[in-house]
Amino acid sequence: MSRPSQPVPQGDYIPACRHGSLIVTSGMTPRREGVLQFTGPVRRDQSLEDHRPAVRLACENALAAARGLLAEGESLTAILSLTVYVAAEPGFDAHSKLADFASARLREELGPAGIGARTAVGVATLPGNAPVEIQLIATV
Repeated sequence: MSRPSQPVPQGDYIPACRHGSLIVTSGMTPRREGVLQFTGPVRRDQSLEDHRPAVRLACENALAAARGLLAEGESLTAILSLTVYVAAEPGFDAHSKLADFASARLREELGPAGIGARTAVGVATLPGNAPVEIQLIATV
């Protein structure tokens, strides 16, 4: 089994850490090979669908970070917690609808076990002007 490509840290941290059967990821933005693919902020007048690819990519990076800590034969069994940070302009109020794109991606991957507790948070800015950042807590 080959290990998934780990997201490239943008600072002095690791993509994920593991303690026993728990894996906690760092916040992941929509990057490929360290390069931000989408920028923010999320605007009130934009379609939510415009942001689906950014949310899914950030979520896939979080999954890759978690999977990078799995031993051969192990798999993620459940998502315990999903935190979605949205860099949005004032007046944007559909944070949880954007977070639904991440929940849908996790459900695709793990079925009902992909849906755990969730928080969607609006923030003024994110690293590199990313529109979204995602952190996971998963079990092995």
